[in-house]
Amino acid sequence: MTAATTGDPLPAPPDRAPDLADDFATGPRSELWVGHYLPHWTTPDRSAARTGPTEDGLRLRIDEDQPDWRPEDAPMRVSNLATGTFSGPLGSTRGTHRHRDDGLTVRTPTPTRLLWAPSAGRVDLTVSATRDAGCMLAGWLVGTEHGGEQDSGEVCVFEIDASAIGTHTVARTGLKAHHDPRLVTDMTEVVLPFDATRPHTWTAIWGAGRTLIGCEGTVVRRIEQASAYPLFLMLDLFEIGPPGGSYPKSALLHRVRGWTLG
Repeated sequence: MTAATTGDPLPAPPDRAPDLADDFATGPRSELWVGHYLPHWTTPDRSAARTGPTEDGLRLRIDEDQPDWRPEDAPMRVSNLATGTFSGPLGSTRGTHRHRDDGLTVRTPTPTRLLWAPSAGRVDLTVSATRDAGCMLAGWLVGTEHGGEQDSGEVCVFEIDASAIGTHTVARTGLKAHHDPRLVTDMTEVVLPFDATRPHTWTAIWGAGRTLIGCEGTVVRRIEQASAYPLFLMLDLFEIGPPGGSYPKSALLHRVRGWTLG
């Protein structure tokens, strides 16, 4: 494990207005977000996000009556926002984020929508994770794959399990190659010196063969790899495992800022 308090300061953000900006004051903006989790691999009733505005941002929810995202992946429920979609035709195997190799095919064809999909960029994500049982809050940048099936790598900005939160928090972070042979998966855990249910900011900067990941202004990962193709931003709340405990389960998205670089 790597302590987040020992890293260098992150570079300052670009001195210009962000290309992606949302504080969710009126809910997710339709010109920036698709409120479905990988809708092409399932059906709209299963992929649709459950959300609600608050004074502090947007609440991602898992509701008691929410169906599993896909019957084949059950038990797993998810509410997600993404900055675009791509799939091939019905019955094909083309689509963003092929999460499994055994018989995955398109059930709901989706248009190619590149709402924000930079090949190099910076994103700052201010969130509050959840202690609700069985849940995980995640922020990913995933290859769109609209230009080719190998364009599938992922910058895992953070994955925070509810069970890993206390006075300190353990988060997973790094890079996942998935189906991209040009990348090598490089994931690790970092220890954050705070309770991640309070608002805190993650940063990813990628391009020119390097990826930086930071938290609260401090570098936590330096990875000498980077994809060079468009990536969608995905913000997810998962409930993994059988339903249990009280509902709704929720986490907060406070603010997102993103810049296209290069």
